[in-house]
Order: sequence, then structure tokens, then C-alpha cells
Amino acid sequence: MVEGSMTQGAGQGPEVERTATLRDFRVPAYVHETGPYAHSSLPGEAVRPVEEPRDLPEGYTPTQRDLPVINRGDTVQVTVDPAAAPAAPAPQPAAGPGPLFVVGDVHGYLDELVAALQDKGLVDASGQWCAGTARLWFLGDFTDRGPDGIGVIDLVMRLSAEAAAAGGYCKALMGNHELLLLGAKRFGDTPVNSGAGTATFQAAWLLNGGQKTDMDRLQDHHLQWMARLDALTEIDGHLLVHSDTTAYLDYGTSIEEVNDTVRETLTRNDADEVWDLFRKFTKRFSFRDEGGADAVRSLLDTYGGTRIVHGHSPIPYLLGEVGSEDGEDSTGPVVEGPHVYADGLAIAMDGGVTMAGKLLVQQLPLDI
Repeated sequence: MVEGSMTQGAGQGPEVERTATLRDFRVPAYVHETGPYAHSSLPGEAVRPVEEPRDLPEGYTPTQRDLPVINRGDTVQVTVDPAAAPAAPAPQPAAGPGPLFVVGDVHGYLDELVAALQDKGLVDASGQWCAGTARLWFLGDFTDRGPDGIGVIDLVMRLSAEAAAAGGYCKALMGNHELLLLGAKRFGDTPVNSGAGTATFQAAWLLNGGQKTDMDRLQDHHLQWMARLDALTEIDGHLLVHSDTTAYLDYGTSIEEVNDTVRETLTRNDADEVWDLFRKFTKRFSFRDEGGADAVRSLLDTYGGTRIVHGHSPIPYLLGEVGSEDGEDSTGPVVEGPHVYADGLAIAMDGGVTMAGKLLVQQLPLDI
């Protein structure tokens, strides 16, 4: 871990939990089309500029796109060559549990995910689990923005079975985009209560990178799998969550209570309740800047662990590095690995793959 990666990002204080840089990102053409599942634009097609954000009312809910949707042609592509020699399988300890790995936000980038898992010796050249007793946690956000969210879910479900058979495990946390996809499928255009006026899951899903191909291929077993995901867990002193927010405290004072409350909320199937859950899990930046370390400590003191590991907010956001407004900067942000901040108490794992960054797979603990 380089020294620079431990620098806290620029921006507003922890009480501001969403970015105001909508103008820096491009919106795909399908957002402006009518119909429930309008087609996304193809690489190279013109996209409309995003208007400057207006003053938002207190309690704003994400009915507008919260993070970038980058056309496939604008994003770094990783070609997975089955003939290429994969990395050696993850090293196994002589006794006890296997090595621990975490994966940041994937957002439908299946090829990049497979390549990153191969690089760490977790899957072989054919994409099969080869890491024995290794333990693998995904931090959520499998779909939206990228081309094959359902393919990502299918892979994670398959690796879960293969890892368990080998004495390890592959598990996943629930991200805000899992809640968004569940809501879009269950409630569609049903109006929900929103601090910014009338909102629907369908509109929010489309504005946050929902892909028609994902919705077309979404099946009952995918929905059941997503609805049963945990919201947070603690492993080897690491508190794993999806979002960099203190909103988890609203749902319980223990890990078990939070996870049970989230599952019960989804089981009740009330659109307003699920929307409120989605809205809170979409908050961000609680651990950034002054007061961020105290926010992390509030979670660690409640749920356990000595460090928090999260996805959700791309590292370029946390560092104040976002794409150029005119889109002429084709190099993309430079992300080499996780970002350690908040007095060393927080580890950010979203490398910004949707921003031509990097899909991160990292072994814990960090060697810093």
C-alpha cells in the first residue's frame, strides 16, 4: 500500500452523504427514452449532457442517477484468455481457516471479475473455484451499469457451491443495487413516498444504470438469492459492509439484528419500507473528512471489528478525482488498490470499474 493511498479524499464533511458532481458524468440514451425497459445506447452514440444539479431538499432520495453510467466503449476492457496461464492457486495455511479475500463493486463487469479472480488464484482458467479453503466475500452491487449483471450473480452462486465443496466459502453482502433491482422487479412504477416528491423504483433503477438484459434474464432464484443476503458481517476483525454510511445503526445494535431486520423488511414486501431501506443504503461519505473516523468507530463499537471494509463509493470519488466534464479525458482514474482512510480505520474497495478504474479483489489483512 503506497503512502498516497492513505490520504483522505477532498470533499464535504461526513454529514453530506451524496456527491454533487452529477455534471461530471454521462447518462446513457435509454434514460431519456420512454417505456419501462428502453434500450441502452451503443458505444459511440451521442449522449445528452447532464444538467447542473439543483439545490436538493433535505431528505433527498436517489431518484436521479447517483453515480456514473459509462458506455461500454468508454470503459477499459479486459479480455479473458482461457489459454493463458492462470495465477497459482491462493496459498493455503497449514491449519485453520483459509486466506480471506474481499471483492469490491462489480456492476455487471463479468469479464473483469473473472480476470481479477484468476489473478488472485481463486478461479482457474475455466472459471472454476481452485482456491481450496480460501474465504471470499463480495461487498455487493453485482448489477446495473455494466453489461452482464445476471452473469455475475450466476458466477457468484456457482462459486459459492464450488468453494463449499472444497472446504472454503464464497459469500456476498447486499448492496443498494440489489435492493434497487428487487424493488424494480417487485414494485415497478408503484409510487413511493420520497422526500423529493413522487418516486418509483422503476425510474430510479433506469436512472441508476438498470440494464434491460438483466431484467429480461432475472429469474425467481436470483430474486430469492438477493433477498437473503446479509447486510453486514464481521470476520477476522474486519467489519464488512457495502455502504460507507452509518445508516446500519438504524436497523439494529447487533449484526444479527440488522440482518434480520433487513430480511424482514423485504419479506413484508411494502414498497415504502423497501424504498426507505434502499434510500438509506444509498447514502455515502460518512467516513470521509473531519469526523469520518468517529463515524467508523460508532459502527465498530456497535458491531465489532477493528477496521471497516466497504464498497459503494468509488475510490476516485473519495480522493476527489472524477472524470472530466467534457469527457475528453479517456485515460480514466488511476486505481492501484484499496484506499485506506479515516485514521486507518476504513478500507474502500470500489475501484471504480464503471469509471474505467479497476475491479478490486484484495486479500486481508492489508500489509500496511
